[in-house]
Amino acid sequence: MTDIASELLIERLTAWGVDTVFGLPGDGINGIMEALRRHADRIRFVLVHHEEAAAFMATAYAKATGRIGVCLATSGPGGIHLLNGLYDAKLDHQPVLAITGMQETSVLGTGYQQEVHLDRLYADVADYNLVVDNPAQLPGVVDIAIRTAYARRGVAHLSLPNDVQVAPAGADPYQHVAPARPPETAPIYLAPPGLPRHEDLQAAAQVLNAGERVAILVGAGALHAREEVLAVAETLGAPVIKTLPGKAVIPDDSPYAVGGIGLLGTRPGEELVEDCDTLFMVGTNFPYTKHLPEPGKAKVVQIEADPTRAGVRMPTEVPMIGDAKEGLRALLPLLDRNDDRAHLRRYQEKMAAWRSDMASLENPDRDPIAPQYLMSVIDEQAADDAILTCDSGTIATWAARHWTIRGDRRFYLSGNLATMAPGLPYAIAMQHAFPGRQVIAFVGDGGFAMLMAEFLTAASHRLPIKVVVNNNNALGQILWEQMVLGYPEHGVRFGEPSSDFSAWARSCDGYGAKVTKADDVPMAIAQALTHDGPALVDVDVDPNEPPLPGKVGYEQAKNFAEAFLRGQPHRVAIATTLFKDKISQLGR
Repeated sequence: MTDIASELLIERLTAWGVDTVFGLPGDGINGIMEALRRHADRIRFVLVHHEEAAAFMATAYAKATGRIGVCLATSGPGGIHLLNGLYDAKLDHQPVLAITGMQETSVLGTGYQQEVHLDRLYADVADYNLVVDNPAQLPGVVDIAIRTAYARRGVAHLSLPNDVQVAPAGADPYQHVAPARPPETAPIYLAPPGLPRHEDLQAAAQVLNAGERVAILVGAGALHAREEVLAVAETLGAPVIKTLPGKAVIPDDSPYAVGGIGLLGTRPGEELVEDCDTLFMVGTNFPYTKHLPEPGKAKVVQIEADPTRAGVRMPTEVPMIGDAKEGLRALLPLLDRNDDRAHLRRYQEKMAAWRSDMASLENPDRDPIAPQYLMSVIDEQAADDAILTCDSGTIATWAARHWTIRGDRRFYLSGNLATMAPGLPYAIAMQHAFPGRQVIAFVGDGGFAMLMAEFLTAASHRLPIKVVVNNNNALGQILWEQMVLGYPEHGVRFGEPSSDFSAWARSCDGYGAKVTKADDVPMAIAQALTHDGPALVDVDVDPNEPPLPGKVGYEQAKNFAEAFLRGQPHRVAIATTLFKDKISQLGR
């Protein structure tokens, strides 16, 4: 059997250590699918039900493993469908390779069926972006594409026309007129040095040693640096705030943890930002500048892997360029131990009060079911090395506040894109990456409905993922965002009939349970977690539970009240829920 050019592509992927490709076949990639068939013993093709999910899976695979994620889609509409998931990779700085088909070269530019110039469409999302015109370009451009994705922490895209895919491997049909030949490359990536310059480390230490009320803000770039973050916090006596993508950097029960920041954060986290005189940002480019210290109120030290992102949010006295783990390890010997623990103790006390407030909201006696209670049951029953994936929306608030990082637990969501629907495909990809670990997707009914076909993907691959649907029959986050602007809600509740996704799970030969009463939540979650296969629990929760910020500002409260006065249609139910929340807190 004659080797085809697509085999050079697949063989090079395996040389880079790629073992999984997520995708959906089509006539624009039949040559690539044949190459995958010929090399099925070396690389796994995961057939999905929607290309958007394939891109989410590739992104999740990269987030969870640190290795490049790969997705595959056909020409035209298939490649278009990848875009949302690819932007998730771009904005969260994850190395992903997208491979797409293209009409054969002889008809390009003629308006042939499904002719979409995906290289132009991908111009904004991809750091490396190429239509392969000649089989002789392979495998060199594969090396360059993957190396670029790693180096720039972003998306690379290769589009192969149909005729190039099935051409003889190594074919070079054109006359060479330039003094050049296709380069010989190697499947090797050398990461840049992660150690910041010594003079920057010394300058950073000087600022941090002089601080009296130091706060540390950690993000996803510090997920691999837990011990170093804790050592710096101990030395400086500094409380640690975590961004949502960086939630798993340190345990939530650490004496240094004060929770999150921003609308989904904690009250102690917000107060610490306002109170600190020195802020040490580690592995984060936190975008919500309203939740950072006002310029001039605190001195800022930052360690950031990308020079273009250092100091872009606020003036930074010392921007250090390097890896969080290596940088903190080198910084530690230069730091003076701060034996005055008053600042740290103050926030430990604030955090104890906050945890008490959150525990009071995990009330099993509420009807309708409090979403905080649902998340607390998952938190209590999940394994200490469980991976939780999460959609965007109110569910992210409940997960941020009621999913406890302990042991080797992990937490993943769409950070900067904050798109709906990645929770389920994330879970599928992470179960492929870590087949022995418990993987739980905590999703909303709105996001789950968008890509619910992927539960069938999990079933067909016999993946034991667990899905918990926080079902408020609404687009909850948008509802509250409208009210915070002072507007009554509009167009955000789905109405009747309400959804029952457990029936879909059972139709996929998985476990499915519908829960409407709080008393039934623990048993349903327990049965799902122990089920040998994919499982889904659809829980009807209180649709009028507001995801209030940790610290409510005057403008937020005023606008909320104005929404009531302007005719908020569910104002009585919302007021009743807020009253129940306050009673729960006072009752502890």
